[in-house]
Amino acid sequence: MGELSRRALLAGAAGGALAGAVPGQAAAAGPGADSDPATAPWRDPAVAAWGTVMPRIRQRIRPPRFTGRTFPVTDHGGRGDGTTMCTDAFKAAIAACAAAGGGRVLVPAGTYLTGAIHLADNVELHLDAGATLRFSRDPADYLPVVHTRYEGIELMNYSPFIYAYDRTNVAITGRGTIDGQADATHWWDWSADPPPSERPDKDLLAAMAERGVPVAERVFGAGHHLRPNLIQLYRCRNVLIEGVTVRDSPMWNIHPVLCANVTIREVTVDSPRGPNNDGCDPESCVDVLIERCVFNTGDDCVAIKAGKNADGRRVNAPSENLLVHGCVMRDGNGGVTIGSETTGGVRWVFAWDCTMSSERLERAIRVKTNPERGGYVRDLYVKDVTVGQAADAVIEVALNYENKNTGPYYPDVGAIDLRNLRAGRAPRAFSLIGNPSNPIRGLRVTNSVFEEMAEADLVRDVTGFELRNVWINGRRV
Repeated sequence: MGELSRRALLAGAAGGALAGAVPGQAAAAGPGADSDPATAPWRDPAVAAWGTVMPRIRQRIRPPRFTGRTFPVTDHGGRGDGTTMCTDAFKAAIAACAAAGGGRVLVPAGTYLTGAIHLADNVELHLDAGATLRFSRDPADYLPVVHTRYEGIELMNYSPFIYAYDRTNVAITGRGTIDGQADATHWWDWSADPPPSERPDKDLLAAMAERGVPVAERVFGAGHHLRPNLIQLYRCRNVLIEGVTVRDSPMWNIHPVLCANVTIREVTVDSPRGPNNDGCDPESCVDVLIERCVFNTGDDCVAIKAGKNADGRRVNAPSENLLVHGCVMRDGNGGVTIGSETTGGVRWVFAWDCTMSSERLERAIRVKTNPERGGYVRDLYVKDVTVGQAADAVIEVALNYENKNTGPYYPDVGAIDLRNLRAGRAPRAFSLIGNPSNPIRGLRVTNSVFEEMAEADLVRDVTGFELRNVWINGRRV
């Protein structure tokens, strides 16, 4: 009850803190935004954000369109027998499609063993129902190295399994399956401490970034152990990923980086066993829609990121204008997560009409960062979310990620509005951990019910924490 009383005292200050933060930021709501909620007829800034900013973002996001030309991979030597190596067939089909001005590279039903697939401008990779891309377990099939990101830091590394760099109008569609084939003895074992281990290479990459070593000289790949992503679109414009099922990535499954105008729709990520098997991690992207997807992951379901530490400050690119709508989250460390790579900043995130529940879903809504990351997280709006059960806090905002409480780059986190949430069972409703020198600034929860919370909430170093018509364990707080 002590924390609940403390929240009541904080509530009076919260309205001014939150309301003061949001209107002044509205004019910067990404490319094309031209409205300021301060001029809207509503007094509640969250209502203004939902009624003005979110619809304008949604209106701008449009998936690419492609010509009717079709280039079956089987016309270029591909065989869906599960044993014939088809890397060259995909390369030839994509080259032919691009040379003709674009169209669809068709993968008919069957199982196609392949190495890295690199997309080109105006190319849609389409997997028919019954088609499976089964990726090779040999790291040599993802060489030569490409320009990529590993946990928020740029480098030259193994190619992501499906990759596009600086492309316009690219898509991965259909009802087929993209299988990374990672397991305890392929790729995932690199995350452990016994050799082969990624830890020495992670430390080396971080040290290179801190020293400002040029990206072209940060060469990993062969002889190193930094795991690639399953799907990574890098510096691309007009992106669509729709309908496919993805599973068992070496690490993050879907990773758009520095992209604009991205639609990820009706995708299933079924990868609950692997380490760092995040579902979808848009990083330093603008105008992203993640809609009607299903996530069952070994880490965060949706994790919005913006670069890490020194390299994040060098690139200095935020994630802005991200919509998460109508998704289902099952296993995972967090349902909708921001961080921990927040260095470039994250703002204008909207999540609504989502369902989250699993005994292995640790948190529903999660913000994580620390004083080494810096950057900001603000203008986060969540509503109409149902949480059946969670294994930790329903809502977590932690500014001490990895137990780091001090550092030179305190993150600026606040202007968070949550409403119409209903949670069934969890250890606690809130875990909010700020810092004495750097509190969480402005968190409002409205019209929400937390039914069976087993433990007291954890609220530390928060200013402007406001609860309006919130019920915990049958009691209004």
